[in-house]
Amino acid sequence: MKNLLFIGDVVGRSGSDFLTSKLSLIKRQYAVDITIVNGENSAAGDGITAASADALVRAGADVITTGNHAFKRREALGLFDAEYILRPANYPDGGAVGHGIYTLDMGAYSVAVINLMGTVFMEPLDNPFTKADELLADIDTPNIFVDFHAEATSEKKAMGHYLTGKVSGVFGTHTHVQTADEAILGGHTAYITDAGMTGVELSSLGAAIDPCVERFRFRTPVRFKEAEGGCFLCGVCVEFDEKCGKSHKIERLIIR
Repeated sequence: MKNLLFIGDVVGRSGSDFLTSKLSLIKRQYAVDITIVNGENSAAGDGITAASADALVRAGADVITTGNHAFKRREALGLFDAEYILRPANYPDGGAVGHGIYTLDMGAYSVAVINLMGTVFMEPLDNPFTKADELLADIDTPNIFVDFHAEATSEKKAMGHYLTGKVSGVFGTHTHVQTADEAILGGHTAYITDAGMTGVELSSLGAAIDPCVERFRFRTPVRFKEAEGGCFLCGVCVEFDEKCGKSHKIERLIIR
């Protein structure tokens, strides 16, 4: 049996710093073998930069996934040359830089990580269900974990059930609020609708509260800024059989 840790969206410098302060302890406590971190908002403000990606790797991330803010910063484009930094695989072919799948060679076994993005209330990318089928046809390991970066819980649920028995885990990201529906679907696939976020807890998804309230009250443009205060780390730890790819346990984590 092996243990995989998935960390929900890291937000800003505060989230990155908190991850750095807690991750090594969590990895020891849960005997973690592989760590995946969603870092699409890890830069100060939003997006991902070389500095924020480096901070996540130094903290202990083996793979960094992203989402709709993958290309928010022009300076980030070169980051996706790195095999372990992913952007959603269902960006249209021939346009976006980078790739949406990475396979870690762990010696006696390997683990494939897929990054997909939903299309309900999101950018009109290629169909993520079709793209999942295309990718799965070429993967030669049974250990497959998917970061599904999507807005609609219904789309995330549908993807979890669609991939039941086909992958080891499906973890929802993007909405930054951890859901309480972790489960092993079909006796095989670890699932949660949203893993949550890592950043300032008393905030609006990691942003300072007052500008967000002003935006919703008056519908006028405002400049969002990173919240300040105490942080928390949200994610899941999954125990899986590396010989057959079957997940046996999923545990929600909230570290304050």
